[in-house]
Amino acid sequence: MRVRFWGVRGSIPVPGPETAGYGGNTSCIEVVASSGHPLVLDCGTGARPLGWDLLRRKVSRVDILFSHFHMDHVFGFPFFGPIYSPGCMTHINIPAYTESEARDKLGRYLNGIYHPVRIRDIADRIQFNCLRLNQPFEIGPFRIAGVRLNHPGGAVGYRVEADGKSVVYLSDTAPLAHPNEGVIDGHSPPMAEARVIRSMKEADVVVMDTMFSSEEYLQKMTWGHSYPEYAFALAKEAGVKHLVLFHHAPDASDTALDALAKHWTGRDGPRVTVAREGETLDLEG
Repeated sequence: MRVRFWGVRGSIPVPGPETAGYGGNTSCIEVVASSGHPLVLDCGTGARPLGWDLLRRKVSRVDILFSHFHMDHVFGFPFFGPIYSPGCMTHINIPAYTESEARDKLGRYLNGIYHPVRIRDIADRIQFNCLRLNQPFEIGPFRIAGVRLNHPGGAVGYRVEADGKSVVYLSDTAPLAHPNEGVIDGHSPPMAEARVIRSMKEADVVVMDTMFSSEEYLQKMTWGHSYPEYAFALAKEAGVKHLVLFHHAPDASDTALDALAKHWTGRDGPRVTVAREGETLDLEG
């Protein structure tokens, strides 16, 4: 299995010389197994270069999983090349009870007002699939389980398994325990935190929202984002092999992210790296 980062930023794209090293595009990750079609996690602005790459590779089908529908995670969808290609079918997988509900969630953005493209304009090249989060499901070669996160308006994380390997995608989420509670403070996890830890159990890679520092989190506890120390505590408890810090703040410069990477190098526990646009992780079977 292979994981490639096409967008690693949170909230708003930030191109420019201060962010060129780690990238300025918002959340978008591609997961590829040894067989079958690719899986895309979120369609931030990183979906635009990913789309062109998929067309160059002549991919005939692609599946998209959305964590939620805040703008930084859907910005790139109308610019995702495969939805305009007659040679490719795009399957959009959304937690919903009906296909109509799933369509409406994305259609609120693609409605001719917030963007000139409307869902009905591309209806012959996309298919909506409803997901039930209370049970695992399969998409092509991937076995997937969802887990609810802590974010304004709701968000969903995903554990993706294929080829005997596992990747967990947890963006966007605040901690699932109050200060002085939960694993990071040496206590038993509350129910919501325990569910997330189970979803991470012995994963090969966990990609987790760490937009804030621990000090910033205490000032912005209701904003729906986490911090590295919390992600590390959960990853260590779950026996994760590799933790990737993700969903970087718009103001996080390359210099700041270099310092963050250096700070987390060589810790006792899971390997920790900082997500970088264009980086590929190869998970050997």
